[in-house]
Amino acid sequence: MKAYVLYGVNDLRYDNVDIPDCPNNWAIIRVKAAGICSSDIPRIFTKGTYHFPTIPGHEFSGIVEKVGTEKDQDLIGKKVGVFPLIPCRKCSQCKEKSYETCTHYDYIGSRRNGGFAELVAVPIWNLVPLAENVPYTAAAMLEPLSVALHAVKLGKLHSNENVCIIGTGMIGISAALWAKKRGIDSVTIIGRSENKRKIIEACGIEYIVCTNKTEIKQYDFVLEAVGNPISIELAIYAAKPRGRIVLMGNPSGDIHFLQDAYWSILRKQLNIQGTWNSSYDNKYSSDWTESIAALENDELDISPLISHTFSQEKLMNGLRLMREHKEPYCKVMTIWNE
Repeated sequence: MKAYVLYGVNDLRYDNVDIPDCPNNWAIIRVKAAGICSSDIPRIFTKGTYHFPTIPGHEFSGIVEKVGTEKDQDLIGKKVGVFPLIPCRKCSQCKEKSYETCTHYDYIGSRRNGGFAELVAVPIWNLVPLAENVPYTAAAMLEPLSVALHAVKLGKLHSNENVCIIGTGMIGISAALWAKKRGIDSVTIIGRSENKRKIIEACGIEYIVCTNKTEIKQYDFVLEAVGNPISIELAIYAAKPRGRIVLMGNPSGDIHFLQDAYWSILRKQLNIQGTWNSSYDNKYSSDWTESIAALENDELDISPLISHTFSQEKLMNGLRLMREHKEPYCKVMTIWNE
């Protein structure tokens, strides 16, 4: 089969590789769509994965082609999304079904081979069968959509509050959509430039370019979705006294901020919380089941978030577009095996 194999930092090749094995309680998925996450850029070009070679890609959807256990035969031919985190099932967090905080997790696309391939092996437990009305591209966005929902839920929003999202990536915009869906009328995204205005306003969200943090309006809840010192400081200044901040952006490096920002945390008595990943259970209510229901019931339109689509042979074009910021983008999607 064909796959994009990372042999080392900045050494990604479109290669012929063996079809993955399918042990008991696993399935082989034929990938139909795969999104490029912003975390894939450093993973491929600067930081690497946990071992080499690795096939990256953790945002994908497809069709079940093969199963390893007879009892799962009814899944063959099903359209599925994939929860990419594989929990250990043994640590204290897993025993509480808080799988997103598993101590010894595995991860498709970084710790094991992922979705930038024709076929990928996935545990049956991680598969989410989908209704036929959900496009493969939308199904490939379930992971970031659920991450955004998880962060919004941690914000404990109330209908009369105002909400600010700092960051114009796919997850930040998705968080704004979730906040609107959960009854918040006043939702604002703050960014650094005009590049994303059309995409954001097409989703019905107010957009502000921030040039002076001291003049920014203050909000009940602020979600930081960038992960650099400037955006974290901005979140601190944007929060009202006794306001709530959730930090979601993957860190760009060591995080340092001004003494004045730290004083703001103390004097405003801010509540600051981190978030990572999303809650998942393939049988019971979770961030993923809520995201799936929103797509299947046409309650959330995420199609405007797909700014670029490439065929599988052109994946490198999408990666370079994101790495070099050649033009404004939101979610860059690849279509496989059409």
